Amino acid sequence: MTARAADRARYDRTTAHLDAPLAIVDLEAFDANAADLVRRAGGKPIRVASKSVRCRALLERVLARDGFAGIMSFTLAESLWLARSGFDDVLLAYPSADRAAYAELAGDPKLAAAVTVMVDDVAQLDLIDASRGGGREVVRVCLELDTSLKLLGGRVRVGALRSPLHSPAQVADVARAVARRPGFEVVGIMAYEGHVAGVGDSLAGRPLRSRAIRLMQAAARRELAARRAEVVRAVRAVVPGLEFVNGGGTGSVQHTAAEDAVTEIAAGSGLYVPRLFDNYTSFRGRPAALFAMPVVRRPGVGVVTVLGGGYPASGAAGTDRSPVPYLPEGLRYDPQEGAGEVQTPLLGSPADDLLIGDKVWFRHAKAGELCERFDTLHLIEGDTVTATAPTYRGEGHTFL
Repeated sequence: MTARAADRARYDRTTAHLDAPLAIVDLEAFDANAADLVRRAGGKPIRVASKSVRCRALLERVLARDGFAGIMSFTLAESLWLARSGFDDVLLAYPSADRAAYAELAGDPKLAAAVTVMVDDVAQLDLIDASRGGGREVVRVCLELDTSLKLLGGRVRVGALRSPLHSPAQVADVARAVARRPGFEVVGIMAYEGHVAGVGDSLAGRPLRSRAIRLMQAAARRELAARRAEVVRAVRAVVPGLEFVNGGGTGSVQHTAAEDAVTEIAAGSGLYVPRLFDNYTSFRGRPAALFAMPVVRRPGVGVVTVLGGGYPASGAAGTDRSPVPYLPEGLRYDPQEGAGEVQTPLLGSPADDLLIGDKVWFRHAKAGELCERFDTLHLIEGDTVTATAPTYRGEGHTFL
């Protein structure tokens, strides 16, 4: 029996009393992935990206481990909710236009001390000030650096369209603007190199493209390491008490941790290891988060139909954004239907061994987005469901 077949037998056995659809997290795999992230971080603390977890119980579990410290959140409303829940170090990874949440932040000393907001434009400071109401708490600010690699005089750009702040001078200028403005304090710098950390460099059946990606990423790492160090020096000249410099992502933990200028690493997807993280040469994780859909039809030889399953991931549309049928091995989508909203036909010889009511296990393309489809995660240890933890959705929150 293969390792995957053994996992399938264990998951089926452990959840035999539960009806699908359902979602699980294998805690042995989750903990092993956490340990591997810590190993790759080489002693630098890892700030957990909540977007990739979306379950408070699992955030608490990983933050209880040595090597993890703080949360990187994805909306301001989520940040405040986490801070009210007892998490005391929350870095908002994206700028916000949530005026009501800014008013709450500026009016509550506990929240203002726990939450750091992201800024890359003076206009964002104007919005915060206009939203304060009567709140006069100092707002902690992190400045985001654009990590993109620019070639041919800027005519070619590789990387996500995020911050407009690319040069050390640009970041230092905004740092000065914040420092001059009452009610704000610069405490950190963030630089997320998504074109390195979030792009697989070992694509099955595409050796030339894989090599091109590796060459691009090596060049991007060299350029960014030098520029990030210059940015940190420029900002420290304005803000000597800078608390942290955040960088990285699951796919680049060890590379970013090697930079002296970086004080902490951001990672989250590496805990669940969704399907998009199968295509990396830099690490190998264990799939920890899966969902199961029930077989409800047997239309013919070599085909079964499961309920639902059409849970596409965000990003540029493509087949890589669909969940992948994982267990039993050997199932594939019908190319005419794909993963459907209410039913999903699956083809392949394993279909003939599946009965009505059996479970087919899937891996989502991304990590935390799975939790927008399920209100609970069944936590598995060995052959036992040891807990059922609510996702954000299960606690009544859909922040995005």
